[in-house]
Amino acid sequence: MNKHLVQNLFEKEKLEMLPTRDGYGKGVVKAGEKDQRIVVLCADLAESTRSHWFKEKFPERFIEVGVAEQNMATIAAGMANYGKIPFISSYAAFSPGRNNEQIRTTISLNNLPVKIAGAHAGVSVGPDGATHQALEDMALMRVQPNMVVISPCDAIEAQKATFAAAFNEKPTYIRLGREKSPVFTTENMPFEIGKAVILREGKDISIIACGPLVYEALLAAEKLEKEGIDAEVINLHTIKPLDKKTILASVKKTGAVVTVEEHQIAGGMGSAVAEVLAMNLPSPIEMIGVNDSFGQSGTPDELLNFFGLTHPSIVKAVKKVIKRKVT
Repeated sequence: MNKHLVQNLFEKEKLEMLPTRDGYGKGVVKAGEKDQRIVVLCADLAESTRSHWFKEKFPERFIEVGVAEQNMATIAAGMANYGKIPFISSYAAFSPGRNNEQIRTTISLNNLPVKIAGAHAGVSVGPDGATHQALEDMALMRVQPNMVVISPCDAIEAQKATFAAAFNEKPTYIRLGREKSPVFTTENMPFEIGKAVILREGKDISIIACGPLVYEALLAAEKLEKEGIDAEVINLHTIKPLDKKTILASVKKTGAVVTVEEHQIAGGMGSAVAEVLAMNLPSPIEMIGVNDSFGQSGTPDELLNFFGLTHPSIVKAVKKVIKRKVT
């Protein structure tokens, strides 16, 4: 375990619990302090997305567009075309869910540096139910040419990702959660868009995860170690552009992979990893994610367990895929 990168992981009661959306709110304020071109647009969800922190600090650079996500995307595209660096914020179910066409046509097609903050992603939204549980957003965004896709693992990484995205000169989607999750990384952890982080080295299996479920992957690795299985854990925070070099080097060493994401299996991070392996290093793979299903209402913990997104399911997947390894 890289101790300087990860905090005291297995004493959860000592870890700070924050939603990744908090990291976005802090990161966009930090970016706004550095560059006056940063502007924030919101679709009537400023507090929920944590965009209200930017509004309080820079009211002259905040635009409330109301419940009009399509308009928000096109306004931001126009502002970017004239030199601004706009962040647009809403629930992921609505942006990029509702305004996907406007993002495609006005932002991605023109390669404009609009940053899309999609909050409340995944089933951990909880009681809001299937309509508000975005499970297709990374798939929508990663198939668009020019678009960068980031899913930070905790609030510290979300702040770094937001700040980095502000200055990457590319259309960028940042996926964020509503539910509080463990803050297990440290300020010392490097963050570079497109560069995965190996949190734990191992030789028997590569567990590749993104978003807050990276924590569950680390818990699974700890349990597997007690059973004699040495797992490598990779925080693949950038789904596009994908860090092919790190993925291939890890799987070449271990011979098998399990991907972990709070998203539909089809079209998500696991699919991106499988595409790279299929073209370069065909290997046994199991995918942890939502399997062709909409979400449900329930508490976040109930739903994560119901959909098999916690560390016991990861452990089972590891044991299953290891049996398929080619000696």
